[in-house]
Amino acid sequence: MAEFFVDVGDSARFSKTVGESDVYQFAGITGDFAPNHVNNAFMQQSAYGERIAHGALLVGYMSTAASLTVGHTPASADEVAISLGYDRIRFIAPVYFGDTVTVAHVISAIDPDRRRANADVTVTNQDGTVVAVATHVLKWVKKS
Repeated sequence: MAEFFVDVGDSARFSKTVGESDVYQFAGITGDFAPNHVNNAFMQQSAYGERIAHGALLVGYMSTAASLTVGHTPASADEVAISLGYDRIRFIAPVYFGDTVTVAHVISAIDPDRRRANADVTVTNQDGTVVAVATHVLKWVKKS
């Protein structure tokens, strides 16, 4: 069996302060201009009291942490890690403009025969509040 490039417990962290420009650029890229992301007057009337970041933006940050986790795969390897997706994504608490989020991406299971790994993903804010969780499924595929 070929060498596998991660072990259970391998991990990476990525931190980012979510700025207004991040949210507006993401809205522009995706076309998601929902008022909860871009209309402060609307959100002041809500239970949140202010605009919140897109949950899908957090998934992008999860992807960054995943890349950091598998980034030590040697360039000479005949395989490359790809994402098969995120399962059981939950957005547990809002992320406000100016919050600093930290993504922890931790390999939790490997299946070397199927060339797959799962990772537990937890996103917290600057206060330690969990704002999102997911399970990430990775697969190593042959280079051409």
